[in-house]
Amino acid sequence: MALVAPVEHGKIVETESQNSLAKKSGSTSGMDKEAFLQLLVAQMRYQDPLEPTSNTEYISQYAQFSQVEQIQNMAATMELQRASSLVGQEVYIKTTTSSGDTKYIRGQVDYVVFENGKAYLAIDDELYSIDDLDTVVDKTYQAAYDKALEFSVKLNKLPVLGGVDMTDAKDIEELKEIYEGMSDYEKGFLAKDTVDRYKKYVEKLKQVYAAAGLDENGNKVEDPGDGDENVAGSGSVNGGDETDGNGDADGDDEKNGSTEGAE
Repeated sequence: MALVAPVEHGKIVETESQNSLAKKSGSTSGMDKEAFLQLLVAQMRYQDPLEPTSNTEYISQYAQFSQVEQIQNMAATMELQRASSLVGQEVYIKTTTSSGDTKYIRGQVDYVVFENGKAYLAIDDELYSIDDLDTVVDKTYQAAYDKALEFSVKLNKLPVLGGVDMTDAKDIEELKEIYEGMSDYEKGFLAKDTVDRYKKYVEKLKQVYAAAGLDENGNKVEDPGDGDENVAGSGSVNGGDETDGNGDADGDDEKNGSTEGAE
């Protein structure tokens, strides 16, 4: 696997990917099958001619060599399966620079490269040894964590509670939108004191709105005098002749009276 490092101002710039690959490619631990085979050949070449190794011992050592080879092949297969299961997962890679500083790389595993019995995880087109894998994170968990972190950062940017005015209304409204859009699972990522602080800012914003003649949502309060007024004199419906107890109009009584006089 070729190692390519960026160069700035004539100096090689170390990246987390290069640190991971260089460390793993340059380190060998344990006894692999190649080393075991070299020891076996050396033993045969430099054995004492007066006391040569018996055929039984050779067969026993060859059997051990076969076992070592099978174990290594099995380990390589298991590592490839493990790496392949990480494709599409959100992970954290822990790398150490040449100066001893520790860094964490977070990202989604796009694909896996398997070379010389080692698996390498590709994250944002950079390769990292699977030995540097630190954490595998569920996407739902990570999304909830990120939303809670965003909420806390925005809350911490607000001024002290006593200094809140109309210029802070937009930021507090954005916090309300984030909080009210959270599920109960996502709200569980917020600390209790964080939620308490948020509620105090919401109550303070209501006071600021009220002082400016606005309702709790920041809308202008309507003047109660703007409604329809009652029309005076609406109690008189006909506005004309009044009726007597019999329901007849006064004019009819006069008419009857004049008729009787004529007779």
